[in-house]
Amino acid sequence: MPISAATSSPTAGAARVYAWSSLPTDTPMPKISRQRIPGEHAMLASVVLEKGFYLGSHHHPNEQFAIVLEGRIRFVINEGTPAQETLTLGPGQVLVVPPNVPHSAEALERTRILDIFSPPSAGTGVDAPPAGTSIR
Repeated sequence: MPISAATSSPTAGAARVYAWSSLPTDTPMPKISRQRIPGEHAMLASVVLEKGFYLGSHHHPNEQFAIVLEGRIRFVINEGTPAQETLTLGPGQVLVVPPNVPHSAEALERTRILDIFSPPSAGTGVDAPPAGTSIR
């Protein structure tokens, strides 16, 4: 049962089955492709980042769980503040980013991530970079 966009709303209370192979893939920016499954309270995104993908510091109202399946990625959390942290993740590691916490990401090699966003929304930080946010 394919979906057309992240804003598609599931029928309340109805169970659904999806196959990643039948979902549309979009490329909102260079060096990224993704497939999304929206739910009532969360959204899954299967994301592939090519080596060198970079998204500058941004934030969103969603809590984000980034599950690294393949590759390596560097996140900078709270960039430019005393609380700044640089984290490099690899396969089997999960980063939890609370709502509205600034973060950036750089793929150190081709990286596959399963992102979970709650609540679901059309905007997830990689739909189009906010004004002043750098991408590579």
